[in-house]
Amino acid sequence: MVCSRCKMVVKSELEKLGLQLLVIDLGEVETVEPITEQQKSVVAERLKNFGFELIDDKKIRVIDKIKTLIIDLVHYHNAQISTNLSDYLSSQLVQDYSSLSNLFSEVEDSTIEKYFINQKIEKVKEFLLYDELTLSEIAFQMNYSSVAYLSNQFKKVTGFSPSHYKQLKVKKRRQIEDL
Repeated sequence: MVCSRCKMVVKSELEKLGLQLLVIDLGEVETVEPITEQQKSVVAERLKNFGFELIDDKKIRVIDKIKTLIIDLVHYHNAQISTNLSDYLSSQLVQDYSSLSNLFSEVEDSTIEKYFINQKIEKVKEFLLYDELTLSEIAFQMNYSSVAYLSNQFKKVTGFSPSHYKQLKVKKRRQIEDL
């Protein structure tokens, strides 16, 4: 679950199955009573219809938490943190960053930093599509040190300058879960 609408869908489906929920958060659900294997398979089937899947593997759960934290940070807090990304993730997950980074790279075949940059670039694309902010304002919103740095990173990832991307007729945005 990466957005509030996702949480609403999951909550609704679980309540339809008669499950009482303690916590429903991005990427995480806690029920009052333990769930049986039969209930788990019914939940998995129901959620599959909406494009969700249950995650049981501990490694995959950690990866999912990393992604959820990054998505939340980029898309709902405009990448505004008072510390660097490694410290932020370490403190949120109460784990050493090097182990988080190694696990992420091992499972995802990419780095946490690349994932973070890709999320930021998707958000920049969104801002460019809305055409409500200048590039300077976008750079400030997304916590870039300068417009030049944003433009260089944008071009490295997309192959286009932000202004050229803005002029394209076909907007090539990707869904969050596909990054």
